[in-house]
Amino acid sequence: MNSDFYEFIKQQVTMQELTIRNYQEMIDRWVRTTGVRYFSELTNLGILMEEAGEVARVMTRMFGEQSFKEPGKEAGLADELADVLFVVGCIANQTGIDLTAAIDRNMDKKSTRDRLRHRNNPKLTGEQG
Repeated sequence: MNSDFYEFIKQQVTMQELTIRNYQEMIDRWVRTTGVRYFSELTNLGILMEEAGEVARVMTRMFGEQSFKEPGKEAGLADELADVLFVVGCIANQTGIDLTAAIDRNMDKKSTRDRLRHRNNPKLTGEQG
């Protein structure tokens, strides 16, 4: 991201106050000023899959049996997760989705549907017979 643009945005919204809605607005400003335009929805879907694959690659090497090919070349999990969030924000913006509202609805659904589901799961509670 252009450092001058990023500094301008940081002045408007401190990272401690960053909301999902603010982030969607930041993404839109960046796309329109630095990125020229949004990629097509299908292109962004492909990019999202690539970024998710990069998260998987880093995690299998950090927490699984895989090792990094070159010591010292470890990619940061935080950066890869932020890449995923950026592309999700792009897709939400270009399809007219307010992620704040969607997350609220989704958490409400999970809280209602799964209220007791996980508490009653012996695989999670250690009460397997």
